[in-house]
Amino acid sequence: MRRADRLFSLVQLLRRRRLSTAAWLAHELEVSERTIYRDVKDLVSSGVPITGEAGVGYALERGFELPPLTFTREELVALALGTRVVLAWGDPDLARSAKTALERIRAVVPDTLRAVPEETTLSAPTFHVRTEQRRGLRELRAAIGQKRKVRLEYVRKDGRADTRVIRPLGLSFWGHAWSVTAFCELREDFRHFRLDRIAALDVLEDVFEDEPGRTLGDVLRRIEREV
Repeated sequence: MRRADRLFSLVQLLRRRRLSTAAWLAHELEVSERTIYRDVKDLVSSGVPITGEAGVGYALERGFELPPLTFTREELVALALGTRVVLAWGDPDLARSAKTALERIRAVVPDTLRAVPEETTLSAPTFHVRTEQRRGLRELRAAIGQKRKVRLEYVRKDGRADTRVIRPLGLSFWGHAWSVTAFCELREDFRHFRLDRIAALDVLEDVFEDEPGRTLGDVLRRIEREV
């Protein structure tokens, strides 16, 4: 659970009972009592009216309500545009998450701003997006998160295809195409592969570890030096 979600859940738990011990809160949130002490201290510092102390219990002042999320109109427009870009160019999982996130934001903003995301005139058309432009995006995202090697059948500019085993490190969207930044085991160096040139993709069981000189940070620093 993300810390922000945990703090929100902590406030909701305190709201349900007149007095809550750190042990009970820790059990409900599946964290240590020490984490509860730290979270309560941070909430109090931010203005949440919690009374009590460690070893006794905590209580939330009756009638307290978390303030609604505050966004400016321009911030909501930016979020709506970002969602539309993901809907157009992301894989189904990313698109679903972006849509859900925007719906959650709309549910908690003031009524006067709730319609802003739908009324924005900024768009990201999808009619020109070809399936191959985001081919393997979901699989590559998963492989990056799990640090698993990937075997690619990759079509080069000259039309010839070859097989590469890569360590996928990151994905970049260029406004018209996706590419995966990886350490290529064949070339023993960093390479960038366009997703629309990947003819076939297989996520392997082989797991790789970060090694000095072969990480995403290393390739980004190299790019910065060359630009």
